[in-house]
Amino acid sequence: MQIPLNQFEQFIDETILKRGLSYFKNGYVSEPEEITHGVYEAIVAGSEDYTVELKIKNGTITEHICTCPYDMGPVCKHVVAVLFYLQQDVLEIKPKVVSLHPKQKPTAKKQKKKTIAEQVNEVLEKISHDELKQFIREKAEHNAPFRNIFLSSFAHQNANESKELYAKQVKSILRAAAGREGFIYWNQAGSMGKEVSELLTTAEKQLAHKNFKSAILICTAVMEEMTAALQFADDSNGDIGGNIDFAYELLYNIAKKNIPEEIRIFLFEYCLTSFEKRIYSDWDWHLGVLQIASEVLINDQEAQRVLKYIDKVQDSEYEKEEAQSIKFNIIKKTKGEKEAEKFIEQNLTNPNLRKEAIAKALKSQNYEKAISISKDGIKHDEKDKPGLAKDWYDWLLKIAQAQNDNEKIIEYARYLFIDNFKHEQDYYQLMKNGIHPEKWNQFVEGIIKDISTKKRWLDTNLIAKIYIKEEWWDRLIKLIAHEPSLQNIEQYEKYLSKNYADELAQLYEQGIVEYIKNGTGRNHYQTACKYLRRMLKLGARNKVNNIIGNFRKQYPQRKSLMDELNRV
Repeated sequence: MQIPLNQFEQFIDETILKRGLSYFKNGYVSEPEEITHGVYEAIVAGSEDYTVELKIKNGTITEHICTCPYDMGPVCKHVVAVLFYLQQDVLEIKPKVVSLHPKQKPTAKKQKKKTIAEQVNEVLEKISHDELKQFIREKAEHNAPFRNIFLSSFAHQNANESKELYAKQVKSILRAAAGREGFIYWNQAGSMGKEVSELLTTAEKQLAHKNFKSAILICTAVMEEMTAALQFADDSNGDIGGNIDFAYELLYNIAKKNIPEEIRIFLFEYCLTSFEKRIYSDWDWHLGVLQIASEVLINDQEAQRVLKYIDKVQDSEYEKEEAQSIKFNIIKKTKGEKEAEKFIEQNLTNPNLRKEAIAKALKSQNYEKAISISKDGIKHDEKDKPGLAKDWYDWLLKIAQAQNDNEKIIEYARYLFIDNFKHEQDYYQLMKNGIHPEKWNQFVEGIIKDISTKKRWLDTNLIAKIYIKEEWWDRLIKLIAHEPSLQNIEQYEKYLSKNYADELAQLYEQGIVEYIKNGTGRNHYQTACKYLRRMLKLGARNKVNNIIGNFRKQYPQRKSLMDELNRV
């Protein structure tokens, strides 16, 4: 989420703002350091010290990261505290004390500080080679993350560089994150994932310097150890799977490059060996390594070795289709276009190959064939895979666009607008472009009628989208009133708050009263109070005061509710 620095208070939940302001005023924020131009880092004291990093460009916060475990919203109180620190002069606020943070250093007079990068360069210019080596030795001895990054960054200088060297580093990171039972819980997975991603950043740098083998060794070590870790970790946040995907993408990028022959053979053999040993079995990377192998193979002999494994894939329909797609690429690469086309014709039930066939026919302007293959796809998939059938309708739309067939463009765009959950194009605008302005309103009313009568349930969001496009605000407020869930009101508030603030406040009031009536628990109450604060922003303070007063009378025994109401 990007946030204008001088307007940050408008983008952040009020409760988080209050907590962040309290942290700032109590002096819990160390003076932010400018690491490099536009990148700031600060320590914020809390139950423990947390590091906040901000990236600011042209007065906009483009990235904000905090090491705290908060995940209830996009911005935590520690980030907010640092924002208040940066804007304290503009907002005319000051901390009560110079700083309660032990790392804060008082300064007699504010002056432009050097960035951390500038300070580092200055020190490096002054210290001797021996001093630097001694520092690295001592740091590497006692600091495992530093040691791992140092060894991986310069391992290509070591004649004994191996995958095991990097695997050992990954294992040490995993051990440090695991609890007594050897399990990695979600709250430890984040910091563990960050350390592993630093190794992969090193692999990226090695790739940039054409140290291909080092990059491959790092990536394969990460993939193997992290895949194994999935068996004893909570990867709810994707810290493990994300790193494996990152490593795989790096390997795939290497395969696409013009690499030395010994590296090509090394990568090819690794892919076949890892597939045969089923190192990544039950995961997408299992077939993925054959995809990489198909990218680096250069002759029929190597092609046959890959195809031998491809032909054994019988695990699931998805894996069979992926294997066929890899086989197609191999045939295209080693046998030529004619054999590849023949293979497609024999396997059109594979959606990947059907798309390839349609795209090829469309590119060669063989519209009749492209239409035929698309319609055959609809017939094949409409019953069991309706989502996939929509893809073939999308292709029919693309073909109609290529033919400038306005009637068909409107027909397919209308169908996809009403019945498609994923929008590859702006179907609404396509229809509007093709209908005469005098007939447009009547056409739109027909769409609304179809959505209201032909679908199994009233698609409020789709009808609301039409009202927003046409700026029919009176109909939008009535639609929301018909289905006044708190989430619905919030979703469309930004379109209506200017002219319908009172009506929105009334809807919020009804929703909040019903919401509190039907649930309990602090999280439940926090959600209700969030909507009370939205009512305040609509100017409905009297309504909010009445709601709070009534809740205090009705639910005096709900202590958590009383606590949350005090924070509104």
